[in-house]
Amino acid sequence: MKPSRKATVLLSMAPTAPSIPPSRPSSPISSIQPGGGFCFALERAWGCWRRAWLRRFRPGYVRRMAQLRQGHCLHCPHDILDPRDLKLYRNVCGYWFRPEDDPFAWRGRLPLARAGFAELLFFSALFFLLSAAIVLLGIVVHPLLLLLMLLTVAPWLFVVSFFRDPRRVIPADPDALVSPADGTVTHVGETNDPDFPGGRAFTVSIFLSVFNVHINRLPRSGCVTALRYYPGEFLDARAAECSIRNEQFWIDLRDARTGGLVRIKQIAGAIARRIVCWLRPNEEVQAGERLGMIKFGSRTEVSVPAALVQEVLIQVGDRVHGGSTILLRLKESLPPESPP
Repeated sequence: MKPSRKATVLLSMAPTAPSIPPSRPSSPISSIQPGGGFCFALERAWGCWRRAWLRRFRPGYVRRMAQLRQGHCLHCPHDILDPRDLKLYRNVCGYWFRPEDDPFAWRGRLPLARAGFAELLFFSALFFLLSAAIVLLGIVVHPLLLLLMLLTVAPWLFVVSFFRDPRRVIPADPDALVSPADGTVTHVGETNDPDFPGGRAFTVSIFLSVFNVHINRLPRSGCVTALRYYPGEFLDARAAECSIRNEQFWIDLRDARTGGLVRIKQIAGAIARRIVCWLRPNEEVQAGERLGMIKFGSRTEVSVPAALVQEVLIQVGDRVHGGSTILLRLKESLPPESPP
């Protein structure tokens, strides 16, 4: 008798570390990119200069934005002058702007990750200067030196490709748990996790190479119940222990349909050291929506209660696409013997 798809997956799953909370405590979340970084610091510095310039030369614009700003942020430590300032602090700030009041909303419609604009501009400027120097050498010294342009154009195209943000068709199947990331499935199966009913979770791990889209998406609709950031090491994202020892960001959702816990883990790798998540606590979200990204090669995991899994549609080695590939189909609710 031919084994079922689920049995085949469980027999062929790659080894992984137990899915347990890290022993180290979580750290406060101060921005959408809690690990900081050089380009992040540049973007913050640019924001300070931009706000000072606007207050000095465009006071009317500043007053108008203050009138349009919505929400409340008691003793707000963030200087939110216009919607651009929320880009870095959306997840920790109570202010917001209506879409019709955001003159910069078009940036979110570009096929590039908005969280990567600073890196795109920085590397574009760097490679432009290097290319200009090569052109000058080709004119002054020898035309064959122009071949060195390949050393600047190729990496620039790679950076642009890395930060691409393609549109995705989100499945309408209410039972579907969609992939939170693009990449290759490295683990499918049950893991020990005391946060799930019966101490058992069903986990899918996805490895993202530097050539994959690195935007992360929500696997299910629901409400954000918890956000946690764990600083850590930067082991290879394919290593089993990276799920415990590496820097990571956890997003917990209460599934809108089943009421069960859905946990997404963004895990840094040896190259990827910048995790981005812009979700707010208690925010209502939809399956397939963008939640953040991990900058350069990394790993993303999604876990649900093991008792909720109805059908497994992927296996180790499969290539998946965030927001569009269905990983699992879930039951409508937890069995009576497995309360949430």
